[in-house]
Amino acid sequence: MMRRCQNCGTDNLDTARYCDECGAELIVEIASGHSSPPSPGDSTTDAIPRPQKPLASARWERPAERGAPTSSPRARLRVARGTSTGYEFPLKGTEWLIGRWDPERGIFPDVDLDPVDPEATVSRRHARIWYQNGHYLIEDLGSTNGTFINRGRRLTPGMRYVIRNGDEIIVGKTFLKFIVE
Repeated sequence: MMRRCQNCGTDNLDTARYCDECGAELIVEIASGHSSPPSPGDSTTDAIPRPQKPLASARWERPAERGAPTSSPRARLRVARGTSTGYEFPLKGTEWLIGRWDPERGIFPDVDLDPVDPEATVSRRHARIWYQNGHYLIEDLGSTNGTFINRGRRLTPGMRYVIRNGDEIIVGKTFLKFIVE
């Protein structure tokens, strides 16, 4: 079963929380005629429940827009497989969108995997990582091909998971190593 985006009309997987085309939060129609965001799903031991308040917009704010402190953690993502092995993405600030660049839709991810993802298995807005209260967290944004940590089970879209130095993160078919400096 597919879930149609009310914003752009694109069909997405029924488990997706965000549209793969435009990034808008997908709404589930309930039998009573009201609509609401989809439920976050099952949790795991490393999962941190998503806040009840949905995001106000599909556009991710930059940390500076939210008044983030100027001193931020230092981390990076390194491509671990394929023709771009060793290429690194420095993570500056406190929040990073992982995806593919799409100027027509105004999508400019902090970690643009378009050059290292020739099969286009990474969604435009695939996942996000952020630093909060001394922990790095990752959330799948309802991507088509999923996000995985250390080759475990597919992350439940909308759930927050703790990631640690040395973890392997798979987005689509792109293997990344998470490195904390």
